[in-house]
Amino acid sequence: MEVSNNKKITSPLYAFLFISSIFIQCLPYVSSIGVNYGTLGNNLPPPSQVAQFLKDKTIIDKIKIFDLNPDILRAFANTGISVTVTVPNGEIPKLLDIGYAKSYVDANIKPFYPQTKIDVIAVGNEILHWETPEVQNKLVDAMRTLYQALTQSGINTIKVSTPHSLGILLSSNPPSQARFRPGWDVGIIKPMLQFLRETKGPFMVNPYPYFGYNLPQADFLLFKQNNGVFDPFTKRTYTNMFDMLLDAVYVSMKKLGYDDVDIIAAETGWPSLGETFEPQCTVENAASYNGGLLRKAVTGAGTPLMPKKKIDIYIFALFNENTKPGSNAERNFGLFRPDFTPVYNIGIMKGQPLLPEPPKPLPRPALPQPQPRNPKESRNRKPGRSPAPAIPVQPAPKLPAQPLPQPAAPAGKKFCMPKPGATDAQLQAALNWACTNQGVDCTPVNAGGACFQPVTLRSHVAWVMNSYYQLHGKNNFNCDFSGSAVIVFQDPSYGTCKYLS
Repeated sequence: MEVSNNKKITSPLYAFLFISSIFIQCLPYVSSIGVNYGTLGNNLPPPSQVAQFLKDKTIIDKIKIFDLNPDILRAFANTGISVTVTVPNGEIPKLLDIGYAKSYVDANIKPFYPQTKIDVIAVGNEILHWETPEVQNKLVDAMRTLYQALTQSGINTIKVSTPHSLGILLSSNPPSQARFRPGWDVGIIKPMLQFLRETKGPFMVNPYPYFGYNLPQADFLLFKQNNGVFDPFTKRTYTNMFDMLLDAVYVSMKKLGYDDVDIIAAETGWPSLGETFEPQCTVENAASYNGGLLRKAVTGAGTPLMPKKKIDIYIFALFNENTKPGSNAERNFGLFRPDFTPVYNIGIMKGQPLLPEPPKPLPRPALPQPQPRNPKESRNRKPGRSPAPAIPVQPAPKLPAQPLPQPAAPAGKKFCMPKPGATDAQLQAALNWACTNQGVDCTPVNAGGACFQPVTLRSHVAWVMNSYYQLHGKNNFNCDFSGSAVIVFQDPSYGTCKYLS
C-alpha cells in the first residue's frame, strides 16, 4: 500500500505495526538456545523427523553434532537452524596438510553448505584433556589450516573452534583468581585465542556444575534460591555455579589479553535419572538446571563479569540415548524421549512459559566452595568414555577386596576411590594411564611396596587414583577416570599403607 507523505495515517493495521515495532525494539536481547544432538540410541527417530520437530514445535535454533553425519546435515537444510559439526579427534594430525584439509572440506562441508546453516566446525573435542601432547601441540595449526581450506573454497562465514573441558583451568575459585593451567596457557591456549580473535571465532567450553554436585550447594548449582557466593576481589555475588564457571574462563582469557573473544557454553546439562549412587539425577533437578539455562538464553542474561556479553548455550542433550555406555545417568541427559515427548517442561516447546526466576539471594553471602567440571568428552564419540559424576557419597562405598577404611577423616579431607561397579577393564586402564607420565609414583603398589597387599587390582587402583587426585589439584574432575571413580570422605588408609590427603 503506497502512502502519501502529506496524509495522516489512520489505518488500524498501520497503527498496530507501528506500535509493534516500538515494542519489539524494547524487548531484551534474545540469545540463541542450542542442543547437543547425540545419536547413541537404537530407538531414535530419523534426522528428517528431528529437524521438522525442532523447527515446528520448539524454540531451539541451534544444534551441535558430534560428527559430520551426512543424513543429519541433509535433514537440516533450509530449516534455518544453525548446525555446529565436529571433526573427529583422529583427523587432527592429517589436517595439518592443506591438500588434505581442502579435500576434507570438499567431501564434508561443501555438499551441504549453504543450504544447511553450518556456522561452526569444532576440531575435535576436549583435546587438551584426552589426547596426547603430540596431538595437543598440533591442534591450533590444524584449526588454522582447516580455516584456510574453507576460505580458499570460498566459504567465509563458517568459524573454526574446539570445545574444552574445564580441566584447562588451574583454579576457578573464586573466579577472579582463575587462570589456565601452566604450559597450556601460553603454549596452546594463547595462540588459539589469537587465531579466534583474527577469525572472530568463539572460545568453546563445556561447563558442568552437575559434576561438582554436593548437597549443601545443591540450590546454587540448580539455579534455585540460595545465599549466593561472594567473590571478595571483584565484589560480585554469584547466584549460580554456571555463571561462576564462565566468569572463571573469562578471567583466565583476560589474563592472557583476550577478553574480547566470545565464549560459547558448548555442552552443559543435567540427567533426569541415575543409579542409586547418583541421587542428584532427578527430573526435578534436571528441570531446574536446564530451565535456568533456558531462562538465561532467551533473556540474554550475562554473568556478573560479562553482563552484556552474548553467550550461546548448548544444552546436553536432545534425546535420552539408550545405548550410551556408563552409568544410567549417561543415558538420561535428554530433554526429550525418542517419541518426542518432553521428559519435563521448561519452556522449550513453542507457546510454553519459561520456569519462573528464583528470588534474589538470601542475606549473608556464603563462602565460595565451587568445583569446576571438566572432563566430559563429547558423550558421542569414544566408547567407554561416558563419565559419571564425582560426587560426595556418605557413607563411602565398600570396596571389595580392599581393607576397610578408617574412621571418617577430618572435615574437608576427600579421597578418590574406584566406584563399586567399575569393571576390571576400566580399573586397568586407569592404572596404566595414571602410572604413565602423569606424575604418580606407583612404586608403593609394586612388590615390596607399602600398599602392595592385598594383591588385587581394585586395591592397587584405589591407591593410584587417590594419589593422582591429590597431586593434580583435588578438583572433582581430577577424580573421574572415565566415570569409574568417586569421591569419598573416609580415609582408606590401612596398616602401613597411608593414602595421600
